[in-house]
Amino acid sequence: MKKIISIGAAILLTASVFAQAPQKMSYQAVIRNSSNTLVINTQVGMQISILQGAAGGTAVYVETQTPTSNANGLVSIEVGNGTVVSGSVASINWANGPYFIKTETDPTGGTNYTITGTSQMLSVPYALHAKTAETLTGNITEIDPIFGASIAAGITAADTSQWNIDNDPTNEIQQLSGSAIGDTLYLQNGGFVIIPGISAANVSFQYPAGSVFCATGATAIVNVTNPITGSIWMDRNLGATQAATSSTDTNSYGDLYQWGRRSDGHQCRTSPTVNTLSSIDQPTNANFILAPNSPRDWRSPQNDNLWQGVNGVNNPCPSGYRLPTEAELEAELLSWSSNNSAGAFASPLKLPTPGYRYNVSDSLLDVGSYGVYWSSTVAGTLSRYLIFYSSFANTFYYFRAYGNSVRCIKD
Repeated sequence: MKKIISIGAAILLTASVFAQAPQKMSYQAVIRNSSNTLVINTQVGMQISILQGAAGGTAVYVETQTPTSNANGLVSIEVGNGTVVSGSVASINWANGPYFIKTETDPTGGTNYTITGTSQMLSVPYALHAKTAETLTGNITEIDPIFGASIAAGITAADTSQWNIDNDPTNEIQQLSGSAIGDTLYLQNGGFVIIPGISAANVSFQYPAGSVFCATGATAIVNVTNPITGSIWMDRNLGATQAATSSTDTNSYGDLYQWGRRSDGHQCRTSPTVNTLSSIDQPTNANFILAPNSPRDWRSPQNDNLWQGVNGVNNPCPSGYRLPTEAELEAELLSWSSNNSAGAFASPLKLPTPGYRYNVSDSLLDVGSYGVYWSSTVAGTLSRYLIFYSSFANTFYYFRAYGNSVRCIKD
C-alpha cells in the first residue's frame, strides 16, 4: 500500500477575492510513496486546517478535499473551495495572526490521514485582510504637516519639467547600477560611490542582535533570483564567505545549524559540545548540544515555532529574510536540471555540498558530497529538510539536533 513520506506545500501563492464568492487560497503539494516514488495520477484524501496563533493552535477553519495528483505527483487545490468541516474562511480575522496551515493526507483517497505537515502562512493573509479597503467610502483626506511646512510642498509640475534642461552636461540625472558584492553604486557618467554600510564587512547590524559570526564577519547580503520560481534568495549559505564556485568550494560551505537555534556560536563547525539539553529557546552557551535519545532535539520540551517566518524567535537570517518552507525548497528542486548535487549547483542558488554535523558523536559527515538544508517546516517531532548528493535529491524529515546548512529566502 502506498504511504506518503514527503509532502511539499507551495502555500498561498495567490489569493482570489470576489465580491460574491468566498475567499480562496491556492495550495500545492508533492506526494511521494514509501519508495520515494512520485504518486502520480492518483486521487488522495486531504484535510486542511487553518490554525491560529501557533503550529498547534486552535483550528479556525477545517475542510476536506479529494484532489488527483498529476504526472509530476503534484496536487493543486483552492483552500476555501472544499467540503467545510468547521468554520469559514470569510470570517477569519487575518489581522489577528499569525496563522498556520495544517495538511493531513490519505494517499488511498479516504480519510485515514497518515501524514501531517504544518507551515506558517506568510503573505496571502495580508492580501485577504487588505480586501477591507474595498469598503472605504466618503472623502478621505491625508495631511502630512511636515511636508506641508516644507519648501518641497511648493514644487509644481512646471518646476519638475525644467529640472534636466540646461547646458551643463555634468549635472544631468544619472542612471545607477550596483556592484556584484552590493557595496558600490555606479553612475551613468562613469563615476561611482562606495557605501560602507552595505559592504560584506559592515552588515552585522542587519542580523539579529547578539548574532555570533564564525568566519571573518557577517555573511554578505547579496540577492539571487530564480526566474522559474520567482523567489529571491541570498546567494550564499549563512556563514559562507562567498557564493559557491563549485559544489565542493569550501569557502561557500558556511555554518551548520541545529534546527530552531539562533546564531549563538553553536553553528561554528568547531564549536564545543555538551550533553545537557536546553529547557529554553536561547541556550546561555555556544555549545553544539548532542541529543542521542528520542526525539533527538536539543530543546526539551520541543518548540515548533522557533524558525517560523521573519519574526521567528530564533530566526538567524538578516532583516527581511527567513528560513524557507519545505514548499519553497520543493519548488526550487523542481526547477533544477537534474535531481542531484550537479543540478543543485547548476541552479541559480548554486547550492554546494557542505555535509552535516551528527547529533550523537559530534562528527562532520559527508563533507563535499552531501548538501543538507533546513526548512522551517515541522513534521511531528522532526523537521523537514532538502538533501542531495551525486545521484539523488529530495525533501525528507530529520532530527532537530543535527547540524545542517541554512540558505535564507527574502520574505
